[in-house]
Amino acid sequence: MLTQIDGILGQRGMSSPIQWSTPAAACGRAALLIAEHRGGTREIVRNPHLTKDWAAFAVRTPNLLAAVQAVLGPDIAVENTFLVVKWPGREFEIPWHQDGIDARLELHPDRSVSAWLAITDATAANGGLSVAPGSHRLGYLPVQKEPANGAERGRADQAHGFTPETTIPVPLRAGCAVLMDSRLVHRSGTNTSDGARIGLNVRYTAPGGILRRDPQSPSVVPISGTGWKSSRTRERRAPL
Repeated sequence: MLTQIDGILGQRGMSSPIQWSTPAAACGRAALLIAEHRGGTREIVRNPHLTKDWAAFAVRTPNLLAAVQAVLGPDIAVENTFLVVKWPGREFEIPWHQDGIDARLELHPDRSVSAWLAITDATAANGGLSVAPGSHRLGYLPVQKEPANGAERGRADQAHGFTPETTIPVPLRAGCAVLMDSRLVHRSGTNTSDGARIGLNVRYTAPGGILRRDPQSPSVVPISGTGWKSSRTRERRAPL
């Protein structure tokens, strides 16, 4: 049912672009990631913010963190991150879905937000994001388990008519990000370009933002504020 609540990011359910890095620094990190993962052509890396200094720094960059705090308040934690590498010439589509819900997770839509960070340029040709503006006003949609390149995802019900013809692409330059309402329906297509497309997806939450979560998931990582029961993690200031 369509609600009349715009949500924390307004009628469109998104805010873009937000600069989290310089293009040169982001592209430099992309080159290192391509070299690191090319051998196994790995496509999805879970929670790199827990093991990689560059990712721990990326989720804390001042412009990005300020944008998140503007909608969630001062107390911010990272619930989850995914590094996604789309290699050229390989079929890899991520279907229509909402970041805040799947078979094992549900986030409070007023106390959470997702961010998609472009590490390379993201275009329609190389598998960049497409979104359905305003779709967050539908609330959370029915989901189903769907294996996608090793990741179990919640897929938005196709009966709601989200198609490339009724949605918009969100091109991003390397070093820019888009913030999305946790209920915003979005997807990305196959990379048909000549180079890899790399992005980092981040789910941020404020206290009370997790309604349901797999108990086996890693603990959330507080990155700002004093409203967390767990101790603050140390700030990492590693370069990109």
